[in-house]
Amino acid sequence: MLEETSPERRNTPSPRDLLRVLWRRLWVIVLVAIVLMGSATGFSLLQAPTYEASVTLFIGQKATDDSTNLSGNVEGVQQLTTTMTEAVTTLPVAQGVVEELDLSSRNAEGLLENLSAEQQIETSLIEVTYRDTDPQRAQLVANTVGQVFSEQVEELSPRASGVTATVLEPAVAPETPVNPDPLRNGLLALVFGVLLGAGLAFLLEYLDDSWSSPEEVERVSGVPTFGIIPEFEVLESKEGKK
Repeated sequence: MLEETSPERRNTPSPRDLLRVLWRRLWVIVLVAIVLMGSATGFSLLQAPTYEASVTLFIGQKATDDSTNLSGNVEGVQQLTTTMTEAVTTLPVAQGVVEELDLSSRNAEGLLENLSAEQQIETSLIEVTYRDTDPQRAQLVANTVGQVFSEQVEELSPRASGVTATVLEPAVAPETPVNPDPLRNGLLALVFGVLLGAGLAFLLEYLDDSWSSPEEVERVSGVPTFGIIPEFEVLESKEGKK
């Protein structure tokens, strides 16, 4: 005895049906992918390039006769470096850099927006990074941040157990921008466009209530097809035009 197939099971599309939909709506996928990729690439090319310069600071401590000095406590120095990392990106440091470079067109808050600091894992090193649209200015500001921060730490060292901040590796002028990246943005937009186009293709297929082939009619209805009535146009007779 043959088991009757439920309507829900008959209407479930097979992988072949899905591929057939994608192939029939391939123009939609290609069009959406090209538009998004072109828009993302064009927008990236119109953006001003941003350069990034980094200076490396070493956090240490002056040698003293105190047996509790942090110079013999590696974990203590690393914890202190964590605190110093937060101190680099503070308003006093930014104000010192603005005054040192006489940046009349830029305030301290604006400088902090492009300034970041990160402690290298399990070390006493801090990498200070500054971003700017001009590579030479990015280098200058990064090195000045290291200089100003070292001077401010030196002034506070009597109250901070002789802590020092030394510029270990000065910043160099970057040659290539870090942002924007037209190639990366274009590829990401291409992938997103393909996915969006595929979803749009299935949506158009879902909204299309016309039969695409006799086989589809037979598959959905479960009734065999015996014939096809072709489309035809009714021609008006010459007498009807009079």
